[in-house]
Amino acid sequence: MEEPLPAPPADTRDDERKGASDATPAERLSLLVERERVARTGANGSLDERMASLAGALRRARLENAERSAAISDLRAAEIARLEMLGDALAPVLAQLPDDCDIFDVGVAPAERPRLFIDQIGFVEMDRDRRTYRFLQDTRHGRVALCESDSAEELVEAITAYIAHRLIEREKALAIDYASGGAAQALAVKAAAARNKATARDTASSFSSKVSRAAAFVAEFFGAAAFFALLAVLGAWIFRTYFTS
Repeated sequence: MEEPLPAPPADTRDDERKGASDATPAERLSLLVERERVARTGANGSLDERMASLAGALRRARLENAERSAAISDLRAAEIARLEMLGDALAPVLAQLPDDCDIFDVGVAPAERPRLFIDQIGFVEMDRDRRTYRFLQDTRHGRVALCESDSAEELVEAITAYIAHRLIEREKALAIDYASGGAAQALAVKAAAARNKATARDTASSFSSKVSRAAAFVAEFFGAAAFFALLAVLGAWIFRTYFTS
């Protein structure tokens, strides 16, 4: 009976090729440099070679950091683009607001955490997955989530309902102010202040004009008196000089 032949040794190059195909370009370059160094001097190597390997590791770390920063910048740009699209979807709703309503100022704030502000207390931001919209509101009891969804249509409906409730609250506040006479009283106080200011201004201008006229009269009187006195002195001198002798 023939003995079974031993199994051929496993070819590790296929596994290395497979692992290298999944690696990034920087990792493949680092693996190639490491293989060449080990093939030349062994696993330990000299001090110069270890320093050169550290310098290469630093360069690879800088490249990876730059790639990571670029990825973060791209994610932030994607968040801003999603929020701007949501703002464009809200444009028809905002166009129906009353002309005298200035409590809504919709716009994207491109900060470190981009946000789409609806008013001073309500805003939309992206969740950690960069796909889910989170509609939040600041209240006296902290920040509450009004709606969370990855659908822009649901966010538009939630924001539309929020705007409607805010308009109703504004109408109630105006009605209470009018019923209590607050608006009329404020207008009356403002009008009285304007009248008092105009009266004081007119009084001050009238008094200053009277003072200026009195000063002008006194100056004219003394000027005329001085002129006639000078004429009298001159006439007396001429009389004594030419006629008396």
